Amino acid sequence: MAIIQSVRGFTPKIGRDCFLAENAAIVGDVVMGDECSVWFNTVLRGDVNSIRIGNRVNIQDGSVLHTLYQKSTIEIGDDVSIGHNVVIHGAKVHDYALIGMGAVVMDDAEVGEGALVAAGSVVLSRTKIGAHEMWAGAPAKFVKMVEPEKAKEMNVKIAHNYLMYSRWYTDPDMPEAQ
Repeated sequence: MAIIQSVRGFTPKIGRDCFLAENAAIVGDVVMGDECSVWFNTVLRGDVNSIRIGNRVNIQDGSVLHTLYQKSTIEIGDDVSIGHNVVIHGAKVHDYALIGMGAVVMDDAEVGEGALVAAGSVVLSRTKIGAHEMWAGAPAKFVKMVEPEKAKEMNVKIAHNYLMYSRWYTDPDMPEAQ
């Protein structure tokens, strides 16, 4: 069972049909929507400020979400995929965005709807990534626009795949995708 810990009078609130890996840690002022998945060795640390997560968000293995005391919060929209070993520190990520493996998104940065942050990128504090933009590099820079419908289709598919993967752990009879 995942570590779910209260701190400073805040107890995490988990939506319905969420999968929490047994060694995930969810601490403090965290509110998570429905059908989310928090994978192995992931830490959602709402001890110093709030973390708000929408519906059908997958936060993959080894990721860390944290904030600055009294300065930054985390807001994540619906159908967002956060890749393996991502660090999000006090940033806002809009619906249908994808944060690639090993990326870092710093305080007060904003990732627009349907935007893509490439694997290994470092999004510096206060950076504003617009809707349907792809950014890459360290520090991350604009690469190109992403076709809105293709980005949404891809990100919804990933979100639904992770919902399916999570159900393999709770429903052994769950079929694989066709």
